Amino acid sequence: MNWLILLMLGFATVMFITSAFYTQPQVSYSRLLTEVDSGNVESVTILGQQVMGEFRKEISLEVESDDETFKSKQEPIKRFVCTLPPQVGENWLAELEAKKVEIKAEEPAGSEDLFMFILLAGLVLLIFFGWTMVRRTRDQMMGGGMLGGVTKSPARRYEADDKRVVFDDVAGLDGVKKDLQEIVHFLKDAEKFHRLGAQVPKGVLLMGPPGTGKTLLARAIAGEAEVPFFAINGSEFIQLFVGVGAGRVRDMFKTAQENSPSILFIDEIDAVGRQRGAGLGGGHDEREQTLNQILSEMDGFSPGSTVIVLAATNRPDVLDPALLRPGRFDRHITVDLPSIKARRELLELHSREVPITENVDFEKLARGTVGLTGADIRNLVNEAALWATRQDKDKVDMDDFEHARDRVLMGAKREEVLTEKEKEITAYHEAGHAVLAWLIPLSDRVHKVTIIPRGRALGVTQLVPDEDRHNMGEGEMLARLAMMFGGRTAEKMQFDEYSAGAENDLKQATSLARRMVTRWGMSERLGPVAFVNGDEQPFLGRELAHEHRTFSEHTAQVIDEEISRMLRSAADQAEQILTEHRDKMETLSRALLDREVLDYDEIEELIGPSIHPAEKSTGSSAVEAATTRADRSRTSH
Repeated sequence: MNWLILLMLGFATVMFITSAFYTQPQVSYSRLLTEVDSGNVESVTILGQQVMGEFRKEISLEVESDDETFKSKQEPIKRFVCTLPPQVGENWLAELEAKKVEIKAEEPAGSEDLFMFILLAGLVLLIFFGWTMVRRTRDQMMGGGMLGGVTKSPARRYEADDKRVVFDDVAGLDGVKKDLQEIVHFLKDAEKFHRLGAQVPKGVLLMGPPGTGKTLLARAIAGEAEVPFFAINGSEFIQLFVGVGAGRVRDMFKTAQENSPSILFIDEIDAVGRQRGAGLGGGHDEREQTLNQILSEMDGFSPGSTVIVLAATNRPDVLDPALLRPGRFDRHITVDLPSIKARRELLELHSREVPITENVDFEKLARGTVGLTGADIRNLVNEAALWATRQDKDKVDMDDFEHARDRVLMGAKREEVLTEKEKEITAYHEAGHAVLAWLIPLSDRVHKVTIIPRGRALGVTQLVPDEDRHNMGEGEMLARLAMMFGGRTAEKMQFDEYSAGAENDLKQATSLARRMVTRWGMSERLGPVAFVNGDEQPFLGRELAHEHRTFSEHTAQVIDEEISRMLRSAADQAEQILTEHRDKMETLSRALLDREVLDYDEIEELIGPSIHPAEKSTGSSAVEAATTRADRSRTSH
């Protein structure tokens, strides 16, 4: 960069000299003759047709003024510049000699000379720049030079004096923290493990849905062990230049080794760790080279190394098998959605800095947030605080948390105004869902019904399961199918036509029925066979290279017939129940048109007790029901 600075300084000097030459006051030739006749010219320097000189006494020269009031002003000058006419000859020089004017003559520089000088200077600079780039590119390949910083790892180090995160700051996930506690013990006392010949895993892969706390767990391990923590995102390895990703991997592992014991955390590792050779073009792109370097570096760890590599992903299905084998990422830990106990702890944790009233029931809120991650619950608490602030409250109460829960689960209210016809169709649609869920055994319990537009839905029937579920039986699925057809059936019974509002209902019902038939063997006609459609391959290249369907045309026809039979049976069940209890549907729809929102107690008062027991108040250790979005079938028109 020094030559560039010198070039800029030289250019500035030339511009300064040039500007100094051309900013001398200009006098006319007639004025110059007048001053020569009066003997006021001291000396002149002739450069071709240009004359520079100096007067013996200052003269006043009229120049243009910047002031808007005056067009021109008088300025005293002593040095001058004048352009001679071509007709001036030796007689004028004789006149100057007679007036005792000192005369100097210089040959002006030609434009050709100036052009040659600029061309030569540019060629020299071009050669110098090319040689410098070649040298520095060579140095960069060796790890230094102007571009050497590109291959430096952008991994961020979190020091011990930063905000320390420990396991107590991670609510729930007791089983996961128990598995990770072994890593903490190893980083604190590695000799204890080596004495018995035990080898702690080189790599730990945290798998789970987004927002479940994988990154927070990684920082908590470093906080518990009190060791340096280096964090990087998988996408930061891939850059413009070929080989940069591999260089960054080498530098990152080298830095971690120099600061051992330490933790190296790679977030979103699926960005760089996808299966190699998955596309049609195959294999030597920058991403695969980077993955190869990661595999090589993890193999290069010595058995006594005190560097633990942590990685997080929500797509373990796309990772390369070589990355998951023992010796690389030995241990795979699933960070799942929080249980009811964990959700209560998360609500309490994120509410520490929020002033709340005594009527806030975290147990009830935990039961009403099935399926929410830790990030979702943090957002729920923040939404409650924001809503309380907009209401000018001093503390956040239970109503604010209920409002925030509805906003998170069902979406924000829309300000659009439905026509009376649309509002009536929506009321009967949601009443049909609610009556079926109210009366069908094995269905989830109704929590709330509303025809206020929220999110993309014009109406919502909110259901609650009796407990956190990880599996469902065939009876529960058939009950859910019948409930999904409740809205469409109610519309047909009341208005003798279907509407576009049941689009999402049909889509979800068809998807559920297809999985029941093709994946879970719930069709007597097809038997206990799984019919995979080739969708287990997450890459386009493999889908094109392999047979897309693994069963015959006849089997595909039978599958379609079984799906259709299952859906028609659910629709018939929904029609039968709504026909028998049409009075309940009518009562509920009229109440929705009048009140717009109905909760469990109001529905029970209108149409009688449900087949499902009411929600009971239990202690903190009980496993209770929780609210979930069960219907968002009413799409926007």
